[in-house]
Formats: sequence, C-alpha cells, structure tokens
Amino acid sequence: MFQLSPQDIHLGAAAGDKQDAIRQVAAALTAAGCVSAAYVDGMLQRELQTSTYLGNGIAIPHGTTDTRDLVLNTGVQVFQFPQGIEWGEGQTAYVVIGIAARSDEHLALLRQLTHVLSDDSVADQLAKTDSAEELRSLLMGEKQAAEFRFDASLIALDVAADSLMTLQALNAGRLQKIGAVNAQFVSDVITRKPLNLGQGIWLSDSTEGNLASAATVSRPAQAFDEDGEPVALLLTLSVADPQPLAVLNYLGDLLLANKAERLLNADAATLLALLTSEVAEESATLSAEYVIRNEHGLHARPGTALVNVIKQFSSEITVTNLDGSGKPANGRSLMKVVALGVKKGHHLRFTANGEDAEAALKAIGEAITEGLGEGAA
Repeated sequence: MFQLSPQDIHLGAAAGDKQDAIRQVAAALTAAGCVSAAYVDGMLQRELQTSTYLGNGIAIPHGTTDTRDLVLNTGVQVFQFPQGIEWGEGQTAYVVIGIAARSDEHLALLRQLTHVLSDDSVADQLAKTDSAEELRSLLMGEKQAAEFRFDASLIALDVAADSLMTLQALNAGRLQKIGAVNAQFVSDVITRKPLNLGQGIWLSDSTEGNLASAATVSRPAQAFDEDGEPVALLLTLSVADPQPLAVLNYLGDLLLANKAERLLNADAATLLALLTSEVAEESATLSAEYVIRNEHGLHARPGTALVNVIKQFSSEITVTNLDGSGKPANGRSLMKVVALGVKKGHHLRFTANGEDAEAALKAIGEAITEGLGEGAA
C-alpha cells in the first residue's frame, strides 16, 4: 500500500487559479525529489487535454505519458486549499493531490485514493481539517469503518444442495474464511433454522461471533422443499455495524413488490446489484459488455473519456467490473469508475435505463473500441 507522511501535506494553501495551484504542487514534487523541474509542463499539458477533477472537491493533477521519463520516484504531494480553486465547468477543488508515477505504478495509488475520496463525508473533512496528521489518516483510510464485504466472490450459484443445512454450512464457512465471523457464529448459524422470508428466500444470521460486516449468498441449482417450504436462496449476514441493513432494505423492497424471482434468475453480478443498489425494471433496462484494451486499464485519462461519453446521455448508467468485485458503480462518477480497478483485458458490463439507453451503450462501445483517447489497441 502506498505510504503518505505528514511532510507530504500542505495545509491552508492559497492560489489564484488552477494553473497556479498546479505549479505549487509541481514545485513540491520537485523539492521532494519525485520529479525533474520540467515535469510541471506535463502537468499543465495534461490539464489542457482533460480535466483532472475527480469530484467531491478533489483534483489529481499529474503528467502526460510523454513526461514519465521525468519521474524520479513515485510519490504524491497533497495541497489543501480551504478557499477553493475554480477547476472549470463550475467545479471547485479544495484538495489537490499531485501525482508522480512511472509506468502503471499510479493505478494502485489512484484506486486507494479514490476508494477513500468516494465517501462524501471524508471529502468534506479533508477540505476543513487543520491537522496534517488527520488529513493523512483520512487519505490512508485509517479512520474509515471496516468495509462491508459483499462481492461476487461471496455469491455461490448452482450449488449442489438439497437441504438448508448444506446452504447454512457453505455460507458460514465462506464468512469465516474472510475473517468476518468466528467459530461461535458458525456453530450458532448451523444449528439454528434460518428465517423464511417467503418467495423461496431465506435469511440466516447470529447475535454471536460477528467480527466484521459481510453478506454471502448460496443458491441451489434446483429449488427444493424443506418441511413443506420452498428453498431457492439463502442469504447469510454478519452484522458488526449498520452497513448490512442496506442489503435487507433492498431485499425487502423486492419481496414487497413480489419480485424476488429476479434474484433467482440473475447471474452473480446482477444479483449483487439487486441487493446493493437501485436497479430498474428489467423491461426498461439494457446492458452490454465490453473488454478494456487500454495498456494501463482505466486510469484517469481513459476513465475521464469514458465518463464524458456517459454524461452525454440522460439514461442512468452503471458500470460493473466482472473481473473485479462485481459491484455496480455510477458511470457518471470518475472516482467510482477509477476505483473499479479496471486493468487491460477486464470485462465491463454497462447497464443503462432510459429513453436513450440503446444509443448510450452503442456510443460507449465505440469509445472503448477507439481506445478512450489513447488510440485503438
């Protein structure tokens, strides 16, 4: 994981415009031995090519591919501008993170930073804190609540099972393997009958041994009856904080609308989306899958190109990295798109809902084929 020290953080800075801010950041990168003095020209040129504003008051200026040879050591310099810097298109940056990286070293850094900065409350704290140590701690994620674990790896479909006990054991074991529960949880869950929520959906949890919040699903290859009650899916929760309640809310909405069958027919990525986000009616939703061919994946520049294409359309569009967590992300948020950790060869699913959904998916596919501003592969 990338390390950041308080010496890399500059609080209470002021600048007349974003070019001035970028020059200050570049000078700090040079002074820290990260780049040669001429690197500033690449940073300014990058900003002319595409805005490095991420959202939530955060900008990440960095050099172009032509200036990578001017990078001496990978590093960052963080400047806080409490009064804000106009970054164009009505966007104001309060925290500017200058990045120096060779090759694709910056991808891990970007994923780490965007994961933290995608939290609106954290971004607000970054802009207002008067402590370099607190800002460092926020950026490094040290003050975040433990991440709620629920991704495609925790979903098992087409399970060869004909009893609830088998599904309970599989789910409990999966949670124990990721460190979300202890042996006491496993023992309690396996010996206690899950709650029948109706429509073939069952819920299992325990008040004992919850170490971290997580969710896992097992769906048998064939639904079966147990004591006269249909079993088609078991959801098991580890509840260490309120985060899993959102999953129960989404599940409750599906059950109340008598649409639980969507969970029983979906693939892992769609099932995950149904339980973690607002998903439109199937009849109104279109989807398409594309492979990213960019050499360094979806870093800031191609990510920006993709988001700009999506913003041309009124449809609601989500992006899911089928080779990553499987969680859908808002296609209009550069932070969330970059945080998907998309590498070359990864498969992305785009889901669009709206009157121009078909045109949007077509335009997205064409942009990806053309290389998202980096040339066709």
